[in-house]
Amino acid sequence: MKLEQIYTGCIAHAAYYLESNGEAAIFDPLREVQPYIDKALSNNATIKYVFETHFHADFVSGHLDLAKKTDSKIVYGPTAKPGFEAIVAEDNQVFNIGNCQVKVLHTPGHTMESTTYLIIDEQGKAHGIITGDTLFIGDVGRPDLAQHVISDLTEDKLAGYLFDSLRNKIMPLSDDLIVYPNHGAGSACGKKMSKETTDTLGNQKRTNYALRADMTKEEFKKELLTGLTTPPGYFPKNVLMNIQGYESLDTIIDRGNNPLSAEAFELAANETGALMIDTRSAEEFAKGFIPNSINIGIDGNFAMWVGEMITDIKQEILLITEPGREEESIIRLARVGYDNTIGYLKDGFDTWKKASKEIDMITRITAEEFETRYAMSPIVIDVRKQSEFESEHVIGAMNIPLNQINQKFTEFPTDRAFILHCAGGYRSMIAASILKSRGIEQFVDVIGGMTDILKTNIPKTEYICPTTLL
Repeated sequence: MKLEQIYTGCIAHAAYYLESNGEAAIFDPLREVQPYIDKALSNNATIKYVFETHFHADFVSGHLDLAKKTDSKIVYGPTAKPGFEAIVAEDNQVFNIGNCQVKVLHTPGHTMESTTYLIIDEQGKAHGIITGDTLFIGDVGRPDLAQHVISDLTEDKLAGYLFDSLRNKIMPLSDDLIVYPNHGAGSACGKKMSKETTDTLGNQKRTNYALRADMTKEEFKKELLTGLTTPPGYFPKNVLMNIQGYESLDTIIDRGNNPLSAEAFELAANETGALMIDTRSAEEFAKGFIPNSINIGIDGNFAMWVGEMITDIKQEILLITEPGREEESIIRLARVGYDNTIGYLKDGFDTWKKASKEIDMITRITAEEFETRYAMSPIVIDVRKQSEFESEHVIGAMNIPLNQINQKFTEFPTDRAFILHCAGGYRSMIAASILKSRGIEQFVDVIGGMTDILKTNIPKTEYICPTTLL
C-alpha cells in the first residue's frame, strides 16, 4: 500500500494519493487534476475513486474533472446532496482499493456531510485516518462556515456535532494511527493549526486542546468558537461551486490563454471593466506598474488574498505576469473559483513600457529610513491582521488589516503623508496598489515590513504570544 500526501503550500492544502495492487484513489484533489493522473499512470495504476471529505469552502475541488478524465467514481459521506452523479456513502461503509480498504466514518461538525476515512492496509491493520477538516494537527475545523450556506446550521449546533464526532468516532481509535488532515498552518479553515501536516492520533490526544479527555461539550464550544475571525467572503461561493458543479479547468485555461498587445490590453480593460491583477513580486511591482492594476504576488499566499480582496467571484480579470507564468496564474485563480480570466499582457510589463504607456510607481523606504522618520512622529499604518498587531507593533501605529481595507478605507489619510507596512512587504504592497488605484498618493511602503523593523530601535510594544490572543 502506498499513501502519499500531496501538499500545496499557497493554500495550505493536502490531497492524498492511495494505491494498492494497481488501483488508486485520490482524496480531496485540487482543481488541476493532471498531476494525479500522471502519478497513477507512472505507477501503472487506475484511479478507481475520488473521495471527498466534505464540500470545501477554501478551494474548488477537482473531483468533477478527475472523475470524467479517469472514469472514476466520486464518493461523499452521509447526508451529502451533490448536484451531480456521486456515491453518497453510508456510515461504516467500506470501499476496496486493490488489497486495502477505505472505511467511511461520518464525522459531522465542520459541515454536516464531513467524513473521516479510515485507511486499512493489505494486512487488515488500520494505518491512518484522512480527516478532512474534522481534525487538524493542533486544531479542529471551524464550525461556522456551513451557516453561510444553510442559515439553520448555526456555529453552536455544528460545534456540538463536532464534539460528539471527535469523542465517539475519532478518540476511540488506536493511538498509533497516523492523522492525515486536509490543511496545515495558514489555512483559514481553523485558527491555530500546526506547521506539521501529519502526526499520530495518540500525540494529538495528548496535545490538541480539542481532544482533552475531561472536556465538557460547553467547554469545547467556548474554546472552539473564541477567537474565530470572519471567514473570507469567497468561501460560501466555493462551497456552492463544489456542490453544484463548475466549468472544466481546460475550458477556463483556453479562455484565459489570450495574449494581448499593450493596445489590445488597454482596450479590453476599458471596454470590459475587467480587474487588472499584476502577479509579479512586490519589488518589481513597486518599480513600475499599469495604473489601477492591483498587485497580488504569485509567490505569496496568492489564492487566499485573491479570495479575500475580490468580492465578486465572477469578476472578469486581466493578468500582468512574469513571462511564462500566465497559465500558472490562470490555474491559481481557478483554484478558488475565479474562472473569468479573459487575457493577459503578452510578454509581461515590458510590453507596456515599450509601448510608452503611462506608468505608476510606489515609493519604498528601508526600515532604517523608517527609524529616522519615526522621530518626526509620522502616521504609521500596519496592515497585518489584528492578532499579529496585538502581539507586537510599533508604538503609535494604527491597525487596518488588509482584509478590512474596503470597510475601513475612510480611515486612511487623504491629506497627510503616512507610512505603510505589514510583516514582510507582501500584504502592504497589495494595500499600496489598492490605495493608488483609489487616488491616495501620499504614503511610502516599508521594505521588509515588521521583520526588518524589529531589527531597528523603533519603539515597539512588549511581545505577547499570538496564541494567547485567540
